[in-house]
Amino acid sequence: MAESHEPLVFIVSGPSGSGKSTLVKKLLELPGTMLSISVTTRPPRQGESDNRWYHFVSQDVFQRMVQNGEFLEYACVFGKHSYGTPRKWLDEARTQKKDLVLEIDVQGARQVRQKVPESIAIFIVPPSREELETRLRARGLDGEDEIRRRLEQARLEMEQYVDYDYVVINENLESAGHAVQAIAHGARCRTMQNRDRVRKILESFGG
Repeated sequence: MAESHEPLVFIVSGPSGSGKSTLVKKLLELPGTMLSISVTTRPPRQGESDNRWYHFVSQDVFQRMVQNGEFLEYACVFGKHSYGTPRKWLDEARTQKKDLVLEIDVQGARQVRQKVPESIAIFIVPPSREELETRLRARGLDGEDEIRRRLEQARLEMEQYVDYDYVVINENLESAGHAVQAIAHGARCRTMQNRDRVRKILESFGG
């Protein structure tokens, strides 16, 4: 349980179509985790509701939040829409003593790691370019130009994998899900996350 250690921040990044959202859900299946709900200026897609995975706002509202210093990280993605992680989720996670899960791109991950250097960064990789293209087409969300742009962006993003603590190749969803959960369990057992609890146990020995 998250209550047994200092709260962690898990960053999950990966190209569009890599399956990172599904693997984030796997992390959220663990007790003691909570999701950071991103703010975005893009319109909701079919089936999306406000404040579940995203909080949808106008560009004016987004800029006002930037000016007020409300974001832990923010970026403009694909040169069109802005995305940001409100700082309040980090404060809320620490208050609730839960591990915070962020699904953000490589730009955002870089910003968060500068501010929260102890965060755990996981990069999700598709098994091949061909498989990624198949997944993007199967979603039925993008035209040919957009698919080509996403594939090129995927190549650029994947070049940044060395900046992450862990890489999970999402060839099989069940195996990849076990992998991200194993990473979380391992991180929760780190010495630095448990030093206060162990110190109290040592005190019970006296001497």
